[in-house]
This record gives sequence, C-alpha cells and structure tokens, in this order.
Amino acid sequence: MIRVLVVDDETLVRTSLRMILRPAADIVVVAEARDGREAVHAVVRYRPQVVLMDVRMPGADGISAAAEIGCLPDPPKIIMLTTFDLDEYVHSALRAGAVGFLLKEAEPGDLVTAVRTVAAGEAMLAPTVTKRLISAFAERRPSVAQAAQARLRVLTGREAEVVGAVARGLSNAEIAGELSMSEATVKVHLSRVLAKLQLSNRVQVAILAHDAGVADPG
Repeated sequence: MIRVLVVDDETLVRTSLRMILRPAADIVVVAEARDGREAVHAVVRYRPQVVLMDVRMPGADGISAAAEIGCLPDPPKIIMLTTFDLDEYVHSALRAGAVGFLLKEAEPGDLVTAVRTVAAGEAMLAPTVTKRLISAFAERRPSVAQAAQARLRVLTGREAEVVGAVARGLSNAEIAGELSMSEATVKVHLSRVLAKLQLSNRVQVAILAHDAGVADPG
C-alpha cells in the first residue's frame, strides 16, 4: 500500500485529491496538511511514501518544506503540484529534493499514475512539459556549466550515458533498451552515479546534466 500525504492550503483541493486517489486499491491518503510547516510534522508522524505538495502556500511554502523534508531520515518522494505558467520556483523545489511535478489540471488518471511512478523509484521526467520546465529553469551561465561538467568527470563512460538518458526523461526500462543492458544494471549504474555525485535522486541528476549541457542525445 502506497501511503500518501496531501499538502495544499485550500480545503477543496485537498478533498479533491483525496477523492481522486480513493478508488485506487494500492493507494491510501494517510494525512493532509495546510502548509509546509504542517507537512514536515505530518511526514514525521505518519511516514508517507509520497507527498503531493502545492508550491505556493501562505507561511511555509512547498519549496522550503521540500528542502526540510529531504533532510529527514528516509524521506518520502515529493511531487510538487503546480501550474506551469506561474510557478517559477519549481526548479528550486526540484533542486531541494522533489522528484517531479504535476499540473493541478491534470487528469485524475495522471495523478494516480504519478503516485505509483514515484513510489516505484522513478521520476516524473517523461512528460514533455516536465522537460520543458527543467530546461526553462536550468541555468546555463558559463561558470555553472563548467562546475557541472567538472562534477560529471568522475563518471565512467557508461555512467555518463545513463545520466544523459535520465536527463532526456527516459525510464529505467527505456534506458535499458537504448543502452542494451538489463534494468537491474541500469539501477546499479544509477546508484553509483548518485553516490559519486552526492545527489539524492534522479531528478537532481537530470538537472545537473542540463546545467552541464549534456542532456541532448549523443
């Protein structure tokens, strides 16, 4: 059973999200929170596996909460709830440890899929809009690019290929097919990449790759 925490300052939004998730037999909403501060406390108390969190809330917002939750032992996966045109801070949230985002007007089935996807260890990088968002907010100043490229030099050639595929939004299965390896081998490479780069999830790997300018195929 996937345990979910719903965080939004609007009661109607929280109720709507709960109702959408209720029919899924493998998902249960264990708690709700009205802002980032309540979200941190709820994570400690209820130990959810996935947090659906609004970016903009009065008081403690979703970004600061994501950063604080990411510092907890065995933190949950965080999906930011957002509108693409308005939430210019989502990139900061991804850097803080969120594994993706979902548009508030997304179809109910997309919400359920998102929860299952991140709970399984994948990231919300596949949708085109997600890649647009990361590309839009990834800084490409020369100093940033040089620093990112320097960090990536610790990787082997195969690990670098995996990083490039992750940055392009490929799932583990798609990476396995493209690079002619098993999914288990992909996971091993990703674990080594995270350890070498001192990152906590594949979204941060993708952002680093975008910063370095190595996210395109080839």
